[in-house]
Amino acid sequence: MNKLLIVGTVAFDAIETPFGKTDKILGGAATYIGLASNFFNVDAAVVSVVGEDFPKEYLDLLESKGVNIEGIEIVKGGKTFFWSGKYHNDLNSRDTLVTELNVLADFNPVVPQAYKNSDVVLLGNLHPIVQSGVLNQMTERPKLVVLDTMNFWMDCALPELLDVIKRVDVITINDEEARQLSGEYSLVKAAAKIHTMGPKYVVIKKGEHGALLFHNKEVFFAPALPLEEVFDPTGAGDTFAGGFAGYIAQSENISFDNMKNAIIYGSNLASFCVEKFGTERMEDLDKNEVNARLKQFKALTQFEIELEE
Repeated sequence: MNKLLIVGTVAFDAIETPFGKTDKILGGAATYIGLASNFFNVDAAVVSVVGEDFPKEYLDLLESKGVNIEGIEIVKGGKTFFWSGKYHNDLNSRDTLVTELNVLADFNPVVPQAYKNSDVVLLGNLHPIVQSGVLNQMTERPKLVVLDTMNFWMDCALPELLDVIKRVDVITINDEEARQLSGEYSLVKAAAKIHTMGPKYVVIKKGEHGALLFHNKEVFFAPALPLEEVFDPTGAGDTFAGGFAGYIAQSENISFDNMKNAIIYGSNLASFCVEKFGTERMEDLDKNEVNARLKQFKALTQFEIELEE
């Protein structure tokens, strides 16, 4: 079984959308990625940090989904990272209300010995220095390194971010972030510019409008499945990344054509994530539902057309 190393936050979130609000619930990039990896035949492990206030039931949940939690440090007397946000009516934009770094402020990741030779490494949204610190601990070059980042790090840690970008194979960011990182408005030009920074593959997420995959001059577009109800977009991008990396790790095929499939698998899982608050939908999701919706994705994108000579 191939190894997937996941680095990111395991955290508390408090979320408000037009459909309701929550108190502190389970969140964090690595949590969503780990739950998504459950749908693939991979040996997944999370590297993260939590405080003593983090409920054991949440750690048990990750373990029950086949995620190795040996790399999750528990800081005695510490408080877990907390984020609170309020989404606007379009659910594409949001305001951050509270960010408490807590134990994340001094996080020094330690990769478990058994995962230092992981086949695929997914660097979830964290400070670029932490992401680089994980790569420095690998005993051999992973077959694929995937980086997820955001505009916050472009604003406050750009030199460090550019250093880690040089070392990755795939970068996943949204359209606004791609424009900021590249200085180009056209996403085609933006992807070309980001290629020159290091990544061979650029994935640009467009929320409810799908995702784009760029590799040299090749482009693939995956639509998002039109959904009747979207309750909470939190974690959808992380779930997408987890599905993408999980599929690649399981299939052992790092090619542009196979990454098209990975994009669809990631989009499929993300479409479930948004149907309930937080991780709730991903916790009770089963493979039959996943496969049934994959068929919907196939029907959405498959067509025959006769071209005149």
